[in-house]
Amino acid sequence: MRFLILLAAITFCLMADELADLNQQINTINQFLNNHNNVWMKRYANYESYQQVEFNIIKTQEKIEALQHKKENIETQSQINNLRRTLNTLNKQKDLLSNYKESPFSDLTNQKILGEAPNITNIFLIVKAISYINQSNESLNTLKKNYKSLEENIEKLQQKDELLKQILEIYKQEKDKQFCKTNRCVFNNIEAINNEINNNLNALRVLDTTKKIFSTTLELIEKDTEEIQNQIKAQIKAQIIKGIYIGVTILILFGIAFSIKLGVKKYIHDNKRVYTTNKIINFLNITLIALILLFAYLDNVNYLVTVLGFASAGLAIAMKDLFMSILGWIVIVVGGAVHAGDRIRVIKDGAEYVGDVLDISILRITLYEDITLTTYTSNRRAGRIIFIPNNFVFTTMLSNYSHGGMKTVWDGIDFTVTFDSDHIKACHIARECARKYAKGYTEATKKQFNNLRDKYTIKNTNVEPRVFSFLEPNGIRISVWYLTDAFSTLALRSNISSEIIDEVLKDSNIKIAYPSTTIYSGDNTKPLADGSIPPT
Repeated sequence: MRFLILLAAITFCLMADELADLNQQINTINQFLNNHNNVWMKRYANYESYQQVEFNIIKTQEKIEALQHKKENIETQSQINNLRRTLNTLNKQKDLLSNYKESPFSDLTNQKILGEAPNITNIFLIVKAISYINQSNESLNTLKKNYKSLEENIEKLQQKDELLKQILEIYKQEKDKQFCKTNRCVFNNIEAINNEINNNLNALRVLDTTKKIFSTTLELIEKDTEEIQNQIKAQIKAQIIKGIYIGVTILILFGIAFSIKLGVKKYIHDNKRVYTTNKIINFLNITLIALILLFAYLDNVNYLVTVLGFASAGLAIAMKDLFMSILGWIVIVVGGAVHAGDRIRVIKDGAEYVGDVLDISILRITLYEDITLTTYTSNRRAGRIIFIPNNFVFTTMLSNYSHGGMKTVWDGIDFTVTFDSDHIKACHIARECARKYAKGYTEATKKQFNNLRDKYTIKNTNVEPRVFSFLEPNGIRISVWYLTDAFSTLALRSNISSEIIDEVLKDSNIKIAYPSTTIYSGDNTKPLADGSIPPT
């Protein structure tokens, strides 16, 4: 008998060691399952809480209904009120956990909504396509991590189930022994282990079902993602090849334009013609490049026309001056009223500018302000770069001093002689001085007029210097007019003025008049009747 008791004690000690080892393993598994980073078990716990709350609501409602059928008294009414408060709390908990009612793992098993896959129609959308590929890969990797985490949780739950069954078997063996039949602790442990096994099996069943669905979903998402990415990569490759072809074509066009410019510079020595030719080459080159890009990336002509229609209507209002400048540029280029190298005059808000056209761009005319009679008499400034918007051709008068090949303009010099001077000789001197210095410009103007007869009706072709005389309060004004270079009027004006002064000063019969006062004095002044002296 003692031997049997000793054997039983030894067996019990061995079982206790085995139980301790099993409990240690279960504790390790529980630490993994109950980790705050374990989303799957967190979601399952919320799902289980929802089911429990719903079960408690049903039971509470049944209790309320049962109490309502009893005879009313203070105790019954108090119980009903307590149950109703409990029911209200349970309903609030149910609302909070409503997201875990049926599909607590939906956001863990489904791909993020990335939107429609981009259609790569031009090279600029490649960045967007690469971003879409990266996002889809990131989303797919997240799903794979979630699936791996789900497998780990299922594996841990299966291990826990095996360990719990082993512990239950040990307790059952202990229960069958005679000296343990009255040990209530054994029965309590068995009951607790059965509850834990049931809870573990419920979690395992839910997660295992989720895994089967998740496995199919993940496989489909992988195939769809791979197919979409292959399609996008093919489009990217096509656009890169297309972009290379277009880039090479544009480089060839630039090379051809550069070669033509070199040839123009080599064989044409007129700077104005070189400038005009280069502008035409640039315009044609840009137009060809724009057409290449337009037809290369244009998918739907009707769509483009519609968009351009609405866009043009809005931009025409918001950017009226800009469009008017572009239209003005077309008028200038097509009409030929102004060319690069021409000397023009512009008046704006009372300010007057005279200078040479350096460039005519699509938005403005660039003018270099030279030293002219205008800068001498009005501005007292020169050498400025003036920018004139092209829309000024519709609202402001532009004077062109060198239009149509004309290189000369009429300029005049005025001087006044006294009434007792020989004004006929003064006119002769002015005419001869002007004829002497303006002879070359007179001949050039005759040829220019002949060239202009094909384009314009020209009646008065008299190009010889002209002299006019006018009566003025302080003398006779002599006005001599002559043709001079449009780009250097002041130089010739200065030379002719000096020559006239020199010739006039040589002749004693000609006196230059200037503002003066004549005072008469003498003894022939008689006093008036009142004795005062009359004013002189």
